[in-house]
This record gives sequence, C-alpha cells and structure tokens, in this order.
Amino acid sequence: MQTPTTDEICAAIQVLKKLGERINENATHSKLQMPESQLGEHYAAQIEVNSIEQITRIETVAMQLQNWRDELLQQSEQPNSNHV
Repeated sequence: MQTPTTDEICAAIQVLKKLGERINENATHSKLQMPESQLGEHYAAQIEVNSIEQITRIETVAMQLQNWRDELLQQSEQPNSNHV
C-alpha cells in the first residue's frame, strides 16, 4: 500500500467534515418533517441520536487521519538517518 500524501489526507479530512455537515443538515430537515405528536417526537429524537453517533464516528476517523498527517509531517522534517 502506498502511503498517501499529506495533501491527500487533508482532502480526506475535508470530505469527512462535509459528510458530517450533510448528515447534520439531513437530520435537521428530517426532524422538521416529523408530525407534532408523541410518535413524531420519538422519531425526531431517534434521528438526532443516529446523526450524533454517525458524526462522532466521522470525527473520530478525521482525528485519526489528522494524527497520521502529523506523523508524516514529522517524519518528513526529520533527517534521513538510513544513509550509511
């Protein structure tokens, strides 16, 4: 597997952020479509819980990618000691 560039990792992080925004917007729209009833409130709460869980997973992956990017940047800044 070829290691991605830091620019590719940044692009992936941006895509994940956009996906999180899309999930949030869709959840908001869906909640607004629910009828004002006990069942509608139940569904709206479930939609919110699901979107929070999805966004949390996305943020976790984005953080892992950011950490990987930082590691790659640190490696590129270190002098190459493999040469003898």
